[in-house]
Amino acid sequence: MDCKIPQSEMIAISKLKPYATNAKKHNSTQIANVAQSIWQFGFVQPFVIDKDNSVVIGHCRLLAAQQLGIKELPCVRVDYLTKAQIKALRILDNKLNESEWDLNLLTDEILELDMSEFNIDFDLVEDNQVDDEKYEVRKREFEERMASGELSEDSEEYQEFLAKFELEKTTDDCYTPSLVYDAVADYVSQRYGVSKNNFVRPFVPNGDYQAEIYQETDIVVDNPPFSILSQIVEFYNNKGIRYFLFAPHLTLFSSKRKGCLATGVTITYENGANVCTSFLTNLENCVFRTAPILYNKIKIANDKNLKQTRKELPKYSYPLSVITAPMLTSLSRYGINFEVSEKECYFTRQLDSQKEKGCTLFGAGYLISERKTAEREKAEREKAEREKAERWELSARELDIVMSLK
Repeated sequence: MDCKIPQSEMIAISKLKPYATNAKKHNSTQIANVAQSIWQFGFVQPFVIDKDNSVVIGHCRLLAAQQLGIKELPCVRVDYLTKAQIKALRILDNKLNESEWDLNLLTDEILELDMSEFNIDFDLVEDNQVDDEKYEVRKREFEERMASGELSEDSEEYQEFLAKFELEKTTDDCYTPSLVYDAVADYVSQRYGVSKNNFVRPFVPNGDYQAEIYQETDIVVDNPPFSILSQIVEFYNNKGIRYFLFAPHLTLFSSKRKGCLATGVTITYENGANVCTSFLTNLENCVFRTAPILYNKIKIANDKNLKQTRKELPKYSYPLSVITAPMLTSLSRYGINFEVSEKECYFTRQLDSQKEKGCTLFGAGYLISERKTAEREKAEREKAEREKAERWELSARELDIVMSLK
């Protein structure tokens, strides 16, 4: 049987139109992963479009390409299909790609691959739904570890947990808490000597940033949909409109652009999403810089907002002679052996000093002997050294590049 094999052609990304009622949803994490794939491997699969340049297959890749600032894309035009056939193809392409993994074979395939640039966990349940019970157990464990001072909300381990269990929570469908926004607005006003009376927010619910009527004195200080951030930045730059925009920290450098303020501060948005956030602006001449003052302002505002919306976690500090299960996690993670026998420990659910306040050791714990306390102190120092050593280094070639820069 003969089948059509249409030829690929290059089409300007500005001419491609997403299908208005596309039923397949794409969150910001998926878009960022696809953008990383395109960045690493190139466009290895063309878009499928109809005669009017409406996308049939490739909506997520289109959003990723916009994020990367790509101007032209390879497309295959299926103008020989009827409207009904195009609708069927659009749905079937997504449905026919669904299948189960052979996890044993997959493990063998990915063992030697570096997948660290992608926010993907192959240990997720097969239907990609969050296990609510597992989430609550892990969340309580993290809260106890943060309360004891073992972890902070900015720790890599906690951020990985949030990335795994909160994939569906994005900033495309939420609002910035007023305390956080006010902190950002104050910073912009003080840093650049501009009046907050000139700040505009075109990304409020049902807002249309392209249809907004901008005055010459206006400055856009707002949290835009991250999935079309590159498109928004290009629009404002072309129109000469000043802006200071919230941006996803992990893909801050995914497009070559100026005015990257790398704060990497975790903001809890009003829909509950915890997003590591930085900023993009055309009020700066630099390509990128740190912004410690802005980081601190947002951190204070975010903490204050959380206190208002939920009960603040108590800050516990335990002596080294007290051991809980979460305290041993990081020792195992860094390959540090620590063993205690029955004669060297005493089981307890509550310290005497906790009784007055009605507090307990979360998940119970043990008191350990003086000898084991000394061993633990040594193990904690070793853990700190290994944490410090666990970082990427520049190659000789990259060091030469750094030395050559003015």
